[in-house]
Amino acid sequence: MITYKDAGVNIEEGYNAVKLIKEYASKTMTNLVLNNIGSFGGMLELPSGYEKPVLVSGTDGVGTKLEIAFRMNKYDTVGIDCVAMSVNDILCHGAKPLFFLDYIACGKLNAKTASDIVYGVSEGCIESEAALIGGETAEMPGFYKEGEYDIAGFAVGIVEKEKIVNGTGVKEGDVLIGLSSSGLHSNGYSLVRKLINNYEEDFNGKTIGEVLLTPTKIYVKPILKLLETFNIKAMCHITGGGFIENVPRMLPKGYTAVINKDSYKIPEIFNYIKGFGIEEDHMYNTFNMGIGFILCVDKDIKPQILKELKSMGEEAYEIGYIACGGDGICLK
Repeated sequence: MITYKDAGVNIEEGYNAVKLIKEYASKTMTNLVLNNIGSFGGMLELPSGYEKPVLVSGTDGVGTKLEIAFRMNKYDTVGIDCVAMSVNDILCHGAKPLFFLDYIACGKLNAKTASDIVYGVSEGCIESEAALIGGETAEMPGFYKEGEYDIAGFAVGIVEKEKIVNGTGVKEGDVLIGLSSSGLHSNGYSLVRKLINNYEEDFNGKTIGEVLLTPTKIYVKPILKLLETFNIKAMCHITGGGFIENVPRMLPKGYTAVINKDSYKIPEIFNYIKGFGIEEDHMYNTFNMGIGFILCVDKDIKPQILKELKSMGEEAYEIGYIACGGDGICLK
């Protein structure tokens, strides 16, 4: 008799993975969650206090950064990346994350590896104050190579309709404030992997592999805190496409974001990558260059916002301003 295990799917290992995953997911549960992990669907009731609640959703993956995790045999940070990529996106519209779903696919399931990934997911959810209410782990022998995994996620948040951040009110002279990134985050790794082969190479006291696996910074708590007091007109998460593709997305037509490249110190990892012969324009079209999140605010409240961010332990800089005309971004 041929069994499912003979076909390459180990059901018992799947049970072990679920047992470990439930432990991490339980730590993310909020009082809005109505059921436990293991149901056919995750249930969460909307919080009270909203007059016209709008749900905001986002989905993303980790991309080829995962290949470095395979090589380093380190899986406990990429789950944070997966959460960060989605919650930072929905945060751009002022949405508070409510819940998260993950999807993990592999060729041959290893319960410890899967649980390490979900440990990272749970850490990202705790940081975002989002509940991990469900997910899927798919074992697909022959489709993925043994030892390789893919991960993607889906986040849903909530915002009052009249408080949606969408660029309304942006005007000439508004100030751009940039919040520091924790490194490359989860973008540009297809290029990085072409340039760097030895992940054990020393980089300022760490291996370059460890530096490249630094998880994406989650901006939820400081930004939601700012939104309680200040009018933030537009926000931008610097992801794939870097400054050049993402900054224009937060602006109404007819305005240009003028970015002063000398307004902050670029982290050394980006200079290291540029040293392989990458042109500067390409760097700004691929990486976050040390700025992971950008706010557009009235110049009169800039000092208060910078002070508030500093009090929360955030590194933030005035990196530019809004000009009339054009349609996009000017790096100078």
